Amino acid sequence: MKIGEKLKRLRILNELTQDELAQRCDLTKGFISQIERDLTSPSIATLIDILEALGTDIKNFFNEELEDKIVFTEEDIYSSENEDLGYKISWLIPNAQKNIMEPILITLNPHSTSNIESPHKGEEFGYVLKGNINVCVGKNKFKVKKGESFYFKSNKTHFLENPYHKPATILWVASPPSF
Repeated sequence: MKIGEKLKRLRILNELTQDELAQRCDLTKGFISQIERDLTSPSIATLIDILEALGTDIKNFFNEELEDKIVFTEEDIYSSENEDLGYKISWLIPNAQKNIMEPILITLNPHSTSNIESPHKGEEFGYVLKGNINVCVGKNKFKVKKGESFYFKSNKTHFLENPYHKPATILWVASPPSF
């Protein structure tokens, strides 16, 4: 752990300049700068004073929580095929079921459907990357072509179908996760 980097992040989050933090801790701006660049290390007593000025304590400061991952690569994708229904789902974000949204790529073979989803709280969004599909919501069917999107509340039975002769690929995002 780079203490200086972490202290700088906390200072910036608290919207303090180096000079303002130094004044609150009875230190010099130069010393704060050296700490933030990891050129020197503060004593435990000084670190405690700095952390108090930043609204935290030593226990929370050193409680290493892994930072949320921002960028996901091909290695993070998990895919599964349903040969009976004729589709392939690729989960783009690992463990997305713990998040508010769950993005997937779904490829529907010609003359196939996704699983039929029962009504639930939430919303669905999709963008057709390739091909054409029908979005079936309740008793209604809506044709969606490549480059078009769909959005609806998930309070009715819903699914995607590809009644056409070419495969279709859709970026589909459900909130809350339901895939």
